[in-house]
Amino acid sequence: MKAPFGRTAYIVVFLLAATYVVATLSGARGIPAVLARQKQIQRLEDRNAQLAREIERKRDHILRLQNDASEQELEIRDRYKLVHPGDTVFITGQPDKK
Repeated sequence: MKAPFGRTAYIVVFLLAATYVVATLSGARGIPAVLARQKQIQRLEDRNAQLAREIERKRDHILRLQNDASEQELEIRDRYKLVHPGDTVFITGQPDKK
């Protein structure tokens, strides 16, 4: 009498544990959530790498501006639309609309 009852109890406990594992892994915090988090982490790492490249590019630009007077002059002419006295400016194309 003891052997069949004990075996049945083990089978029931095993089935309950297996059901719990399946329910936990397929639930809201299970495998789908882990995969979604991994995708989100990958997107954030890509964005972080992109921002790091942009920072490095801007850092190089700043160094060039600090060390090169002609680079400064080009930046001033381009950004602030300033020219030296006596320079002739020709405007071609459509004006920028802001």
